[in-house]
Amino acid sequence: MEVKDTMDLVDKGLFLPLMEEFYTIQGEGYHKGTAAYFIRVGGCDVGCHWCDVKESWDAEKHPPTDIVHIIENATKYSDTIVVTGGEPLTWDMQPLTEGLKSRNLKTHIETSGAYPLTGQWDWICLSPKKLKPPVGAIHSKAHELKVIVYNKSDFAFAEEHALKVGEDCVLYLQPEWSVREKVTPLIVDYVMQNPKWKVSLQTHKYLNIP
Repeated sequence: MEVKDTMDLVDKGLFLPLMEEFYTIQGEGYHKGTAAYFIRVGGCDVGCHWCDVKESWDAEKHPPTDIVHIIENATKYSDTIVVTGGEPLTWDMQPLTEGLKSRNLKTHIETSGAYPLTGQWDWICLSPKKLKPPVGAIHSKAHELKVIVYNKSDFAFAEEHALKVGEDCVLYLQPEWSVREKVTPLIVDYVMQNPKWKVSLQTHKYLNIP
C-alpha cells in the first residue's frame, strides 16, 4: 500500500498509529483496580513537560495499524477498553469505537480534550492541560475530570474546569509522579477542605505494572 493511501486511511480513522496495546489494571481515577485492555495511540502536540510517555508524541514513530487488528486483539482480554495516548482525539475515533461497541465492549477514553470529541464512549476521562486547553463541548460530556497537580497554581486551574463540567462528573486531583512527595500533602489538605474533590493516585506505579 502506498504511503498516501495509508495516510488517507489514518485520516479516516481506519488505521491508527499504534504505539502499544496491553492488558493490565487501570491504575487511576474512577475505574482504578479494574482489569482493562489499553490501546495507546501515538501522536500528541500538547507538550506536557512532565509527560511519562513522551515517546508517544511523534506519530510517525508508530506504525499505522488497521483497526480491524486492534479490535480483534482487544476482544481477547477484557470487556473494558481504555483508549489513551498520546492524545487519542488527534485522530477520528468513530470507526474504532464503532468496532469495539459492535463486540459489546465498554469504551473508555483518557484525553486532554485538545481536539474535537469523536467516537462512542461509555466513559470519558477529561484531563485538561494548560498548554492546549479543551475545545468544544467535551466538559459537558465528561464523566470524570482528572487534574494533574504539579504546583499550587494547579488548584485554581482545577477549579476553573470544575465549573465547566456537569454536576455528575467525578472530580479528581492527582499528584504528578515526579513531585508526588511534595504535592500529595497539599492535595490531601485541599480535598479535606473541598470535599467535592477526590484524590487519585497512580496506583499502577505502586503495583509496578504497566
